Amino acid sequence: MRTTIARTVIAAAALLGGATHALATEMLLEERLARAEEARIIASPIAGIQNHLWFDYLGDVVEAQEELVSDLNRASDLEDLRDAWEEYTHELRHEREHYVDEMAERGYRSFTITVD
Repeated sequence: MRTTIARTVIAAAALLGGATHALATEMLLEERLARAEEARIIASPIAGIQNHLWFDYLGDVVEAQEELVSDLNRASDLEDLRDAWEEYTHELRHEREHYVDEMAERGYRSFTITVD
């Protein structure tokens, strides 16, 4: 079940690629920022610890994705589209930072290795 939730989150992120609105002919700056934030979605629990914080994080990501789809479907103008993408970006960043901070308080650190 735990891996099913993680797969659901990743699959939902992939499906959002088709959720753009017909009003936008080019990718909005807000959408580009959101896509960059999507790439930072944590795909596996910090230190392999699958606790309530991990499952809360997964649920919050799915909720943000569902809300984005709903907001994009209701968007009636360019400003609505921008607001939807901006809110989505904020939610993903906030939930990731919250999860990382909570795990750090418990002694588990998250890190990223970049190879150029």
